[in-house]
Amino acid sequence: MKYSIAIPGYKGKFLFKCIESILCQDYADFELIIVNDASPDNLDDIVNQFNDSRIRYFKNEKNCGAENVVDNWNICLSYAQGDYFILMGDDDELMPNYLSTFDRLIKNFPDLNVYHCRSFIINDQSDIIRLTPSWPERESVYENIWHRMKGLRSQYISDFLYSREHLVSKGGFFKLPLAWASDDITSFEASMSKGIAHTQEPIFCYRESDTTISNSGSVDLKFKAIREEEIWYDNFLKNMQPEKSIDFYFYQNIKAEKNKYFLTKRIETIAYSGIRERFIFRDFLFFFKNKKQYNLTFKQVIYAFILALKKSKSKNI
Repeated sequence: MKYSIAIPGYKGKFLFKCIESILCQDYADFELIIVNDASPDNLDDIVNQFNDSRIRYFKNEKNCGAENVVDNWNICLSYAQGDYFILMGDDDELMPNYLSTFDRLIKNFPDLNVYHCRSFIINDQSDIIRLTPSWPERESVYENIWHRMKGLRSQYISDFLYSREHLVSKGGFFKLPLAWASDDITSFEASMSKGIAHTQEPIFCYRESDTTISNSGSVDLKFKAIREEEIWYDNFLKNMQPEKSIDFYFYQNIKAEKNKYFLTKRIETIAYSGIRERFIFRDFLFFFKNKKQYNLTFKQVIYAFILALKKSKSKNI
């Protein structure tokens, strides 16, 4: 078959809608792999509501957990048989033309390892609340990284489609704690030599919810992920200096702005994840006392505190 779509399943709340949206594709040559990550929810009953030979259902004996969620991503990949691989969030949805649109994109750019689509952002009622920005039809890894650093690229794990052979050759998805930036680095590595192609059609629906991994987890684990991501950037800059003039321009900008980019990440992680609304002053004192551990100065902790206060105020308006 041509496509493997995989759901690393844990949350049951939106799983039926997720599966239903996949099975309603207008392109039929695919398999759907569902891997139950030892969920406390009754995923069996949800999956058993569907009678479709394309579904292959597996269950992990031991839960990978939020910290090691990428392990379950790679378990999903190990079951895949298609030429191309898509990883779904268990609460997200596909538009009916997701696969057919990507199929056309692949025919236009058959030699790439990674492809990408525009996305709708949906709420718990599956209402569309906004749209991610448009991207160029094709770009290099250098341009892609720079735009991502500048906040000009919005992306999620399921709006990427990969060559399965490439992912397997790399040992699967790049593992970071809580999968923080795992989707970024996996896509960067896939676009390293040939670039990445994009379709402007919004064919993926990302559900914005407080229960997503990006909104949960330990601050220390998030800082660990940030440190490991920064090491990847350092290695990239050391080993991947380009020859083309336009790519060299983006390379120079990535190099010049990297430290500021990761400083901003550390500050925002404290402001939006570490300083909680109910314990805002207590948490501020904790990060002030431990500022060296988090590689921040007194002024930077103050700035994180101000951001946290603004966030708290905006929620109460």
